[in-house]
Amino acid sequence: MVSFIAAFAGAMALGAVTVPLLKRFGIGQTIRDDGPQSHLVKEGIPTMGGVIFLVPAILTLGAFSFWDPRILPQLLAFTGFGIVGFVDDFIKVKRRNKNGLTPMQKTAGQMVVAVAFSTYAAFSPYIGTTIILPLTGMAGVVAIPFWIYIPFTAFVMYATTNAVNLTDGVDGLATSVSTAAMVAFTVASILSVREDGASALTAAFAGGLLGFLFYNAHPARVIMGDSGSLALGGAVATAAIAMRAHWVLLFFGIIYVAEALSVVIQVSYFKRTKRRVFKMAPIHHHFELSGWGENKIVLVFSAATVVFCCAGLLLLFGKVF
Repeated sequence: MVSFIAAFAGAMALGAVTVPLLKRFGIGQTIRDDGPQSHLVKEGIPTMGGVIFLVPAILTLGAFSFWDPRILPQLLAFTGFGIVGFVDDFIKVKRRNKNGLTPMQKTAGQMVVAVAFSTYAAFSPYIGTTIILPLTGMAGVVAIPFWIYIPFTAFVMYATTNAVNLTDGVDGLATSVSTAAMVAFTVASILSVREDGASALTAAFAGGLLGFLFYNAHPARVIMGDSGSLALGGAVATAAIAMRAHWVLLFFGIIYVAEALSVVIQVSYFKRTKRRVFKMAPIHHHFELSGWGENKIVLVFSAATVVFCCAGLLLLFGKVF
């Protein structure tokens, strides 16, 4: 509760100062030419707004890490992803380059952080290489050899950060669905019979994101940018890994999964047939071009997240086997 309130209050206060400063220094969003034409009006909206929820989360968790040694590695992990995103944002803003880092550069940065945290998790006495099985009441686990666990976990972190990055394409979308996911992670961590140390992390992000939503809801006054979305994806993945339940990302992060899959399906199908499955990918753009307003997309996607979060909690704590 302290973590949630501190991050929420910090984000609300920091946003009031940060948004005008970003405008004053001309740190505005550059819109890609291949996106929906309706998004061209967002050119110049302050970006790199992820600092609004990241700074309070970092300060809050930094304070808690003095009492709980499990928090610091988690903090370093999402901060590492945030640094990669910050560099990407900086290039876009400073050089007016809509592409930022090259795909290889961004991938390299993300994988360094992902492998580092995955290696820590594998040999950490707090996490280890066991994964909780669904519908066993958190009592059933499967042990994975470290040489499989490390690359698998690194891939999960890499995929999650990119999926969250793809989700950040409509005002308030990534913020709203991630707030719901972080609340679900917090509930799961608190109810867990095995204290995993993730509750402070997820509560801080839930509070920070809720405060950020005040500035990011449609029509957005600020955009989180890659510095925010990559750090957010890192925090989501870190929480699942700390809980030893990688698979729960398929439920708590159902929208991330749908967004990423829509891109994979679109690209694969187009390469084979030169035709498209969706009007545009990621899938939120498909609904935009189908006539859905941004608020409707956020509402429906957030509702779907809540439903799947409930399903994930049921699978996590339900006992059949």
